[in-house]
Amino acid sequence: MTLRTIGLVGCGAMAGAMLARWIATETIAARDVFVVNTADRALPDGVAQGRAFPADAQFDAVMIGVKPQQLGEAIAAHGDMLAAAPLLLSILAGTREADLIAATGAGSVVRAMPNLPVAIGRGVVSLCGASATADHRSSVTLLMAPLGLVEWVDEPLFDVATALAGSGPAFVYRFIDALSAGGAALGLDPAQALRMALATVVGAARLAEDAREQPGVLADRVASKGGSTRAGLDVLDEDAALARLVEETLAAAERRNRELAALNTR
Repeated sequence: MTLRTIGLVGCGAMAGAMLARWIATETIAARDVFVVNTADRALPDGVAQGRAFPADAQFDAVMIGVKPQQLGEAIAAHGDMLAAAPLLLSILAGTREADLIAATGAGSVVRAMPNLPVAIGRGVVSLCGASATADHRSSVTLLMAPLGLVEWVDEPLFDVATALAGSGPAFVYRFIDALSAGGAALGLDPAQALRMALATVVGAARLAEDAREQPGVLADRVASKGGSTRAGLDVLDEDAALARLVEETLAAAERRNRELAALNTR
């Protein structure tokens, strides 16, 4: 089964990035998409939009692309379409599958958590959907594939996946900024330090992606005994400083995801 026609309820930055990528890769044709928004916004050429779905509209799937706090308004305005959709996709952070089913009446729901690089086809999309059929799960996997890495996760771990991959780009950007700032603090021109930091992270990530070894092995391979790289790694590795900091960072994000989920069920 291929998902060829899509209705979108809301099309914010993330939903818009997904839509643009789908159309750019010809995964979905622009003519087969309809977006309902509270106001017109810039969309890929050929995508129709309006305040309500056409009376005769039918879609293979409908995706909720509004903010979690706007779900009630979306259901009030488009509840019939959400309930009738053969498959309901949701990119709402912190809104559980069971709550979506109860609120919308949908019979088959898949939660998706994309991250920002889906816009260039290098993102991560975490998925879960116990209510979805095997055909729907396969179809959603195919739909999301042009966006980047697709991973199915059991819902109890969905908040962890969201912390790692959904929030992960922001943490990587912080590291790039810190790497650049460190070089500038030691005397490099700030603009030059930023260029070097960006190229270093991009190149290292690509090498790690293609390597058979784990990233930790690659790090040790770069670090000669008694050399400058080893001296720097010793700082990061002392008392597992970097590992503990990252674990605490992810734990804070995962905890907040659970808190938001609890608020959304009230």
